[in-house]
Formats: sequence, structure tokens, C-alpha cells
Amino acid sequence: MSAIPQTMPILDQAGAGVLRTIVARERQKSLMLRAWIAAGLFYMALPGTLLGFSNLLAISAHHGLGSLPAAWIQGHGHAQVFGWIGSFVLGIGFYSQPSHGRSAIRIPLACFLLWTSGVGMRWVASIYGWHWRTLFIISASFELIAILLFLAAASRHKLPDSSRPGHGKPRMELWMVAVLLSTAGLAATVIFNAVECIRLAVNGAAIAFPHALDQRFLVLLGWGFLALVVWGFSARWLPTFLAISKPDPRLFQLALILDFAGVLAGVSGWTRAATILLACGAITICFALHLTERPHGTAKVQGIHPSFPTFVRLAYAWLVIAGLMSIWAAFADEHGGIWGASRHALTVGFAATMVFTIGPRILPHFAGFYGVFSKRLMFAALLLLQIGCTLRVLSEPLAYEGIASFAWKTLPISGVLELTGVLVFAANIVLTFAFGRKALAPAVQPGI
Repeated sequence: MSAIPQTMPILDQAGAGVLRTIVARERQKSLMLRAWIAAGLFYMALPGTLLGFSNLLAISAHHGLGSLPAAWIQGHGHAQVFGWIGSFVLGIGFYSQPSHGRSAIRIPLACFLLWTSGVGMRWVASIYGWHWRTLFIISASFELIAILLFLAAASRHKLPDSSRPGHGKPRMELWMVAVLLSTAGLAATVIFNAVECIRLAVNGAAIAFPHALDQRFLVLLGWGFLALVVWGFSARWLPTFLAISKPDPRLFQLALILDFAGVLAGVSGWTRAATILLACGAITICFALHLTERPHGTAKVQGIHPSFPTFVRLAYAWLVIAGLMSIWAAFADEHGGIWGASRHALTVGFAATMVFTIGPRILPHFAGFYGVFSKRLMFAALLLLQIGCTLRVLSEPLAYEGIASFAWKTLPISGVLELTGVLVFAANIVLTFAFGRKALAPAVQPGI
């Protein structure tokens, strides 16, 4: 009988040591995710949105692109998609991977340094033209290496072997298929960017991609990466968050096929066919996700603003608008206004609205906090973004295509509203990290 109590402290110490190791790894992963999110917020607010706002002011003042360098517009887009959305996706991707030894932190840290510095160098080269040929090559190479590291780390993460005898291997869920396709789209985009940056640095006379090439690049970036990654996470989270049915498998697969075909057509230069396919895919995914049906329960809005379900549906309405406007642009655009409005509806109306909506729900939890700092700030950011995006999408075709001259005056207003919304969103996340209630437990002491 006396031998039993003597072994208990040893077991307690061993168990406490394992638990301390698990907690320490989770803290490291949480800190690494916060670094990714902080970098994404920086590129979203300053090199991304602020530069976009200054570009918009210059365009409005000259009633057209005028002498505004194309490199500035492309630098703004690169910072927004690669620096903001790309950083968020990579950060969440690394956080979702299981931890194995020291490499669990070393690889994400190396990827973080390469990716963020690569995006930064591209922004400096595009805006200031300082040693742009060298910086283009280095930045594109850094981004490519970062993606390869991410893919190498992700390849080690296998599906759990939950199959039973006679039932074969477990099937991959639809949301995982969409996320994997979006990862392939991101990798293809980074490779496309690297090849063209090196070609431009060696033989090009200007800093920016040629217009025709940029059009194909944007199709791959917007519909081959942005749209798919949002579809994937929507299929994963929205049934729970909105109390709706799981995605319809056949419609979801059809949406993926239409999107893939549209991206392939767009990259190949078949613009009109591409826009029709992409618009059909956008409409199909809304029905596949059951966004038009009534919920069968109460939406989970704990810790966030109760308007959450409304803004999710608004985001997908913007996706459909983006697809339909792209068809209009393919057949009628003359000065770039319709194309610009379509892309703005996709990147800001759809992607940014989903980030502003889902972000306060999941980012604090992933980073080790119970909830977002302020529900009211969440709502304010979303409302400002929606009003600004609506003004922008309505005004840009009217102004650029010479339909209504007053639209030039509303463009800067839209920029002010969107910039304010972006800053409010960033401040809310930063305040969450600074003053939010932490969810991670303290280190466990031996014997407790």
C-alpha cells in the first residue's frame, strides 16, 4: 500500500512536464500567428489601403489615370493581396498544422521573414523605383521560397486515418478541396509573379507589368486564389456560425469546376468566356452554401456583433456583382472603369467584407483570446466599408466611362470611408491583442 503514494509525485511531474511542453508550443504558435496578423494589418492599412487612397485622389483630380504610374497601382494591389490576405492565410495555415519539434516554429518564422520582407521590397521598388530590377528579383524569389516552405510543411500534415475495414480511405471534405485548390492558386500566382518579375527585371523597360499580362495575372490572383480560399473557409465555418445546412456537394463541385474553367480561360486570354464562367460560378456557390435559405437555428454571434449573418450574405452578394460586372466589362469597357469596379467588388466588397466579418470571430480565438475587443468597432468597420465600396463601385464606371462627371467627386469620398473602415478594423484587432482576455492557461506546475 505504501508503494502507491510514492509513485504519484513521479507521475504528476511527468504529466506536468508534458503539459508544460504542449502549452509552450501552443503559446509559440499563438505568438507566431499574431506576428502574421500584425504584418497583414500593416500591409492592409499603410502600403495597401493608404497608397490606394492616394492613388484614388490623384485619379480623381486628373479625371483619369493621367500620369499616375501603373507601378503604383500594381504596388497597391500586391501589398493588399500578398501582404494582407496572403499573410493571414499563411499564418492561419501554419497555425492549423500539428506541432512537431523545433521545426514547428523555425519553418513558420523563416517563411514569415521571407514573405514579409519580399512584399516590402516589392512595394519599395514599385513606389520609389530604387534599384527596382534587383529588388524585383529578390522580392519575387523570397516570396517563392516562402511558399515552397509552406507547401513542404503542409505536405507533412496527412488526413487522420479514420477509415474502417471495408470502407476504404476517408474522403476529403469539400472545404478542404477548396482550400487546397486555393493554395495551388496562390502557389501558381507566386510562380507567375516570380517568372514575370525576373523577365521584367532582365529585359523590361518599365517597372510595371504590361496591361494584357496584368489582366491575366489578376484573374489568377482574384478568382484562382482569393475567391477559392474564402469559399473553402465558408464551407468549413458558415454552417456552424449561421446555423445553415452543410454545402450541397454537387453544387459546390460545380462551382469549383466553373471557377477553375474560368480562371484557365482568363489566363489563356479568352476574356469573355472567362467572365461568363466565373459569374456562373459565383452564383452557383451562393446556392451551394445555402445562403439564400432560412437558417434552421440561431446564428452563433457570441463575442461579435449580431449583424454578422447579414454582412456574410452581403459579401456573397458582392461576389455575384463582381462576376456580373466582369461580363459587362468584357463586352463594353473602354477606359477601365467597369473593370476597376468589378475588381473592387471582388477584393473589397467580397474578400475584405468576409475578412472583416469572420476575422473578429476566429482571429482572437486562434491567437489565444476569448473575443474581439469591441463589437461596436466591428460593426463600424463593416458599415464604413460597405458604404465606401458601394460608392466606389457605382462611381467608377460613371466617371471613367464619361457617363456622369459628378462621379469624380464621389470617388474620394468612397476612399475616405474605406480607409476609415480599414483603420477601425485594424485598431480593433490590435486592441484585442493588447488588452483582450487571454484564453491560454498559465504554465502548469509539478504536482498540480
